[in-house]
Amino acid sequence: MPYRHAHSALSVSLDRVVRMKVVVTGGAGFIGANLCRRLASSSPVSQVVAFDDLSTGLAANLDGIAAELFEGSILHPDELDAALAGAAAVVHLAARPSVPRSLADPIATHEVNATGTVRVLEAARRAGNPHVIVTSSSSVYGSNSCLPKHEDLAPAPLSPYAASKLATESYALAWASSFGLDVLAFRLFNVFGPLQPAGHAYAAVVPAFVEAALAGEALVVHGDGLQTRDFTYVDSVTEVITAAVTDRVSAPGPVNLAFGGRSSVMQLIGLLESVLGRELERRHVEARPGDVRDSQADQGRLRALFPSIEAVGLREGLARTVAWFEERERGELLPARRS
Repeated sequence: MPYRHAHSALSVSLDRVVRMKVVVTGGAGFIGANLCRRLASSSPVSQVVAFDDLSTGLAANLDGIAAELFEGSILHPDELDAALAGAAAVVHLAARPSVPRSLADPIATHEVNATGTVRVLEAARRAGNPHVIVTSSSSVYGSNSCLPKHEDLAPAPLSPYAASKLATESYALAWASSFGLDVLAFRLFNVFGPLQPAGHAYAAVVPAFVEAALAGEALVVHGDGLQTRDFTYVDSVTEVITAAVTDRVSAPGPVNLAFGGRSSVMQLIGLLESVLGRELERRHVEARPGDVRDSQADQGRLRALFPSIEAVGLREGLARTVAWFEERERGELLPARRS
C-alpha cells in the first residue's frame, strides 16, 4: 500500500490527557532511563514508573530522575499488573538486546522479546487498555537490500534477535486489531548516547568506540567498516516517544524512528576523530554473523506524525556522548556497565 494511502488511516488524538501515569518497561536501561528523564519533565505526566528486572539496566541510571523504580520481570503477570495499575500509557522497551547475544542463546531472546511482549500486552488489557508504545528494530528488514528502508518492505530477519523484534511489533499490531488496544510500534535504528553501556562483549559500536578511544586503545572494526547505519541520538528518540505518549499517537502499521541518515562505520570513526581532535587506531576483525550490510530509514511516516521534531546530528550526538563518557571517567557520573 503506498504511504499516501496508509497515511489516511494514521491517527493522532488531539485530546491530551491532563495528568497521566506512564510506565516504561526497561526503564532503568539506556533508552529507558533517558526516556524517564524526559517524561518526568513533561507537564501532562504526573507519574513515571520505571519497570525493570535490572538484568541489563542499572538503578543508578535513574539517579536524579523523578521516576519510581519498580523492580519486576515482564514475564511475571502479577508484577506487571501491580506496575500498570492506573497507567494511561505504557512504553515497552524491555528486551534482550544484541544480535550476537541472540545467536548465543536464541531461546532466551525469544522468551524475553516475543513472549515478554505478549505478557505486557495482556497486562495492558487487564489494566483497562492504556496507550501502548512498543519498540521494534531496523534489523527486521534484514537482507532486504532496498534503501532507504520503508515500512511496507517485506521483512527478512537474519538473526533470532531480528525475528524476535518482528514478533514484538506483530503481536502489538495484532492486539490492536483483535482487542482494540491503542498501539504505536516504532522501529529503532542504531540508537546511541549517554548511559549506553560499553566494556562488554555485546556493546554497540558507538559506546565501544568511544570507550576504546578515551582509553587509548584500538577501535575494533568488524569487517571492512564500509557497512552503513542510520545512527540516531537518544535524545531524538525520547523526544519522539514523549510526543507520542502525550499526544496519544497511534498508527495501523510500524513506524521507523530514525531520520534518514546513512553513515559507514569508517565515517563514524572520522567524525569521532574530529570530535576528539586526533587520529584513532583501528583493528579490523571478521564481520559478525547476522549483521546487515546497509541500513537507512525512510522517514516519511515519522515526519507525517511528528513534523516539528528535528533530529540531533551525528557529530553533535557524538560530541555529547564523548562528554558524558569523559564526565563518567572523571568520577562525576556513575558508570553504565552491564553485560
